[in-house]
Amino acid sequence: MRYTLTVNGRRHEVSGAPSLPLLAVLRDDLELTGSRYGCGKGQCGACYVIADGRAVASCLMTLEQAANTEITTIEGLARGDALHPVQQAFIDEDAMQCGFCTSGMIVEAAALLAREPVPDEVTIRETMAVHLCRCGVYGGVIRAIQRAAAS
Repeated sequence: MRYTLTVNGRRHEVSGAPSLPLLAVLRDDLELTGSRYGCGKGQCGACYVIADGRAVASCLMTLEQAANTEITTIEGLARGDALHPVQQAFIDEDAMQCGFCTSGMIVEAAALLAREPVPDEVTIRETMAVHLCRCGVYGGVIRAIQRAAAS
């Protein structure tokens, strides 16, 4: 089947089974590789994108579901050469090591700040709890989100 996806403000015509995971379309068809395949079960956060303002696991969202939403990936957060405040804060706070989980965390944080511009630390921790980081940069992530909220 053919679907029209709106990703990072651009329309794309793609073909695939209705149940095809959005993550596969993003990486394989649209060559947007910032969202990572981690667990394939929506439990690690590596594949998160923003769908209609909400952070979601793109490994669980189907092509059919995505066709009816505005999708923003990590690649769509920056505006030209200007990084999104969360992206800049992650750099400033050195809130990454290997980087595998980083794009999902940044996307989740951007969605959080869009709906709640100044979240408290408990809200940040609860929101970010789904994201697994083997390097253990959680303290830096919390500081980065607080910095982005303050900017």
